[in-house]
Amino acid sequence: MSGTRRRVTIVGAAATSVVAGLALLPNWSAGAAVSDDPTVDARTKATFQRLADAVFTDRTDALVDGGRTGADKPLADGFSGDVTLSSGTARTEDATRSALGQRKEKLAEAGETYGKAGTTVTLNATRVTGRTAKAEVTETTTLTYARPRGDAPKTTAFQARHELTFKADRHGDWQLTGIRDADQGGLAVNTLSKPAPVKATAADNSMPNAPRAAITRNPAAAPKTGTTYDYKAMAAYAEKYWNVYNKDYPDFSGHGAGGDCTNFVSQSLKAGGWKHAPGYVYDYTKWFGNADIQSDSFVGVNEWSWFAQNSKRTKPLANVFQLEVGDVLQMDFDRDGSKDHTMIVTYRSGGVPYVTYHSNNTLRRSVASLVASYPNAYYYAYRT
Repeated sequence: MSGTRRRVTIVGAAATSVVAGLALLPNWSAGAAVSDDPTVDARTKATFQRLADAVFTDRTDALVDGGRTGADKPLADGFSGDVTLSSGTARTEDATRSALGQRKEKLAEAGETYGKAGTTVTLNATRVTGRTAKAEVTETTTLTYARPRGDAPKTTAFQARHELTFKADRHGDWQLTGIRDADQGGLAVNTLSKPAPVKATAADNSMPNAPRAAITRNPAAAPKTGTTYDYKAMAAYAEKYWNVYNKDYPDFSGHGAGGDCTNFVSQSLKAGGWKHAPGYVYDYTKWFGNADIQSDSFVGVNEWSWFAQNSKRTKPLANVFQLEVGDVLQMDFDRDGSKDHTMIVTYRSGGVPYVTYHSNNTLRRSVASLVASYPNAYYYAYRT
């Protein structure tokens, strides 16, 4: 990508027709959901999409080529015509690529290096208010490992949703002025936003408390000997639905829904043989979920941990690198005692577990990558 210059242009008449029609639009409130706006013509939408694709491709390439900035990779100068990056956005993206280049070095120290990356962006919806346009996009990125050994995965992949803000001047020329991560997870490998923590409550202290797991490499072996569950079925389910949600269950990935990570892991465990423990939805000693109703332990991060320990369906592991296929990993990002994220192991190679999860949708991310990216988080490892 070094030295590449992109020209992203809206033909003047098309841009002018968009701005001319803005006065006819209803007055959306600032907090309104993004919806598809018929007044934004196809050519303009395509330009928004291409610019988003270029921005997120550059971010991901920073994990491969080290995030060259300034004169080496002048992103702001890489766009010309009627749609450009504002000077503030260009500076922000330059700093983002530089920070991702530093993350690349940390990942390399952990044995995680990428040889190439592929990013595509889908424009989901647009909304225009006055001279401001909001575009909701989904980024899908595949990273290819540089030197995979033996049966190690060749790739890892993730999806991330973003909201882009464009502003038009009186001539109808648009500038990209802001980018916001729209996922609650904040766990895409090329994002620098902090993952959203789960709010802790005073009652948490009285519940079963899982011991923390160490994150040092090459721990003592802890082979999986149980045959109660079908761990391959758990992994197969998770990898089938990592980015295509099963309609037999609700989707909690939307804004304000709380995140879909534990709901997704519970579905995977159920696919491998975990049976319902029916009862009251708020009772953490119960566990059940379908399209119509779900216990808190089926969809809640901490509630799942309480159920898993109380039911004896899991036992703690001393180290995250002891995790095997079908095991579960949780993280507490801000170390406040409330667990924030749940993942399931779907692959293991060379002493490294690979996890698959929702919010952000992610396939086979190595635990080494998580530890390198979030070295200060608390980790909890569960043998299922």
